[in-house]
This record gives sequence, C-alpha cells and structure tokens, in this order.
Amino acid sequence: MSGVFCGIDWAEDHHDVAVVDQQGSLLVRRRINDDAAGLRELLQLLAEHGDDAGQRVPVALETSRGLLVACLRATGRQVFAINPMAVARYRDRHTVSRKKSDHGDAMVLANILRTDMAAHRPLPDDSELAQAIAVLARAQQDAVWDRTQAHNKLRSHLREYFPAFLNAFAGVRDGITRPDARVLLAAAPTPARARKLTTPQIAALLRRAGRQRGINAEATRLRQALRSEQLRQLPSVEDAMGTRTLALLRALDAAATSAAELADATEQAFEQHPDAEIITSFAGLAQLTGARILAEIGDDRSRFTDPRALKAYAGAAPITRASGKTTAVLHRRVKNQRLATTGYLWAFAALSASRGARTHYDRRRAAGDRHAAAQRNLFNRLLGCLHHCLQTGQRYNEATAFPTTQTEEQGAAA
Repeated sequence: MSGVFCGIDWAEDHHDVAVVDQQGSLLVRRRINDDAAGLRELLQLLAEHGDDAGQRVPVALETSRGLLVACLRATGRQVFAINPMAVARYRDRHTVSRKKSDHGDAMVLANILRTDMAAHRPLPDDSELAQAIAVLARAQQDAVWDRTQAHNKLRSHLREYFPAFLNAFAGVRDGITRPDARVLLAAAPTPARARKLTTPQIAALLRRAGRQRGINAEATRLRQALRSEQLRQLPSVEDAMGTRTLALLRALDAAATSAAELADATEQAFEQHPDAEIITSFAGLAQLTGARILAEIGDDRSRFTDPRALKAYAGAAPITRASGKTTAVLHRRVKNQRLATTGYLWAFAALSASRGARTHYDRRRAAGDRHAAAQRNLFNRLLGCLHHCLQTGQRYNEATAFPTTQTEEQGAAA
C-alpha cells in the first residue's frame, strides 16, 4: 500500500483529480482533459506522488466504463467504481451544508479509499477475451430487448386495424417476428392489400423469407387467414396506419438483424474462451446464455472468493433484515440485473434438462415457495455449483450437484 489515494470526478470532456495521503491531507488537485494528453498528465501526477510499477496508487471513480477507466486498468492498478448513491452518503460526512462541487466529489472519492477501501470491490482483472465477450453479450442482450420493444409496438398497432394478421401468426413460434411474417407484412401492410394477394404470391414471399418446406400448404392457410372476416378502419385511415406499420416494421427488422448478428459474434468469441466448456456443461446453459453468464462474472478467479459473494452479486441469495424481535427474509433487489435475467432463463431451462434441478424446484414448491422464489432458489444452487466448477476446473456433474436426487433414484430402483 502506497499510502496515497486518488479520486477522479468523471465528466464528459474533463475530469477533476484529487490525491490525498494516509492522514487525509490534500496533496494535489488538478483538472485534466479527456484525451491522451490528459491521461499522460494524470499518470505523471501519480508518479510524482509515489506511483511506480511495484506500488500503484489506487483510483476511485463513479463509473466502470469509458476510455479513462480502460487505460487506468491497463496500467495494472486497482480501480474502484463507487456507486454514486454511496458517494452521496460519504459526502455528508465531510459537510452538513450539502454543498457540492467537482473537486469536492474527487476529494470524497479519494477519502473513500483512504478510510474504507476494504469495503469496496475493485474492478475485476478480466482477460482481454472475457472483456470482449462482455461487450458482445451485453450488446446482444440489448438488441433482444430492443427487438421485444419493437415487436410490442408493432403488435399493439396491428391490433387497432389488422387483427387478421395477428391471428394468422398467433399459434406460430416467434409470431410476427418470424422472417416470413415480416416479409409478408411488408408486402401487404393493410387488410385491403392483403386480400389481393394470391396463393402463388404468398408462396413466393415465403420463399423470399427463406422458408423451404410446406410452402404451398402454409400459403393456402395464410391466404384464408388474411381474408377472414374482421373489423375495418375507414379506407384513408387504414392506409395511414399501414404507412406507420412499415415504419415500425423497419425498426423490428433492424433489431432482429442486430440480435442475430450479435448472437453469432458472441457465440464465436465465447467458444474460444477456456471456461466455455465448463459453463456449457451445466444443464440449461447453451452457447449464448453461457456467454452472458461469463460476461457478467468474468474470468478473474479472485473476484468472488466464495459462492456467497457470487450469489449476492447475482441477486440469488436472500437478504435478512432483523431489528429486535422482528426478522424478515426478502429477495435481493440491488443486484446485477443482466446476470439475474440470464439466471431466470437458466433455471427455467434446467427444469426440463436436469432431473435434479426439477426435483429441487418441486421440493421448494412443496415447502411453500411460489414459482419465482423456487426458481430463484434453484438459480442460487446452480451458481454455487458453477463457482466450484470454475475454481477447480471441473465439468458439471449431476450426481454431485444433486446427490439427494441420485440417492432417491437408487432407492426406488432397489
């Protein structure tokens, strides 16, 4: 430990820097630009106050992203991303007037490291490949959310004037997000134009969308569905709504294309990582969901020293609030939302892929848990197994993960 601590109040075009010593005395304050010259000035400033290759000065900011953070992490120093809400609480320790300034925030960040560094977790030392996977996996997840939002907008709009189209794809997997549905809607965005389509024309649109089997039967079914009786808007209103449909459809097409392309890139990068084989050995985890898991937990083995830390980070571990004779056990709301979302999908898929997972879920349901609580408990169990496997380099083993289930099966067989 160098005995010197640095706090940086981040802004878009400049950053305020404060360096304090072990007693909290301000050693230097500086405003630097958000460019290469500003980074050189910052590193020179730290070097003048004891920063060297063997003893790096730790740095605290309110963000974990950006070029400045990436360059500071590349120097091999500890970089702490402090939650802005936590910084606001620390600010009250230094002033009661609630005054605020960029330099003051930099001072608060530096003093957080001076007094409570052990209570905060530095940014993980993930490999370059793990960081690249995180970028791709998060972008793909964002694209999926954008696709869902675009789908919901388009579906809500079609309900107002073209319910027959929605009914035509109501029982089909992926609904109106399917390529053939989008191609058909682009060719006939209104009921009037849809009624003019012939069966050969619909078949040609299905081929254009990439369909290869059952084209004639599907074209006949769609023609009948699009010509079914439905309520109609006035002709001019219907045409205007059809124009809006084309605009919404372009947004859906873009989101769907982005999600598909990013999924391919994410899976290709994930396959190159040495942890991919271990992660995908778990029941319910495929390439894409496995990449999302790796993106959030990283490959820095020192990041989560025990399974409890990982479970709390993912929001799978409950939180206990006790005061006097009152004790309440609640689910954790402050968590990594991306990891929690992927965990829900993982646990749901594991119910049909793992007999042990299904038995564990049923046991929790029988004990009185609702579906979400039982699934969260299963995710908690699977995370503990994942932490052990990654730490030891072992693949997932059903008998080890759920030994009670194996014992019950052997007893039933006997």
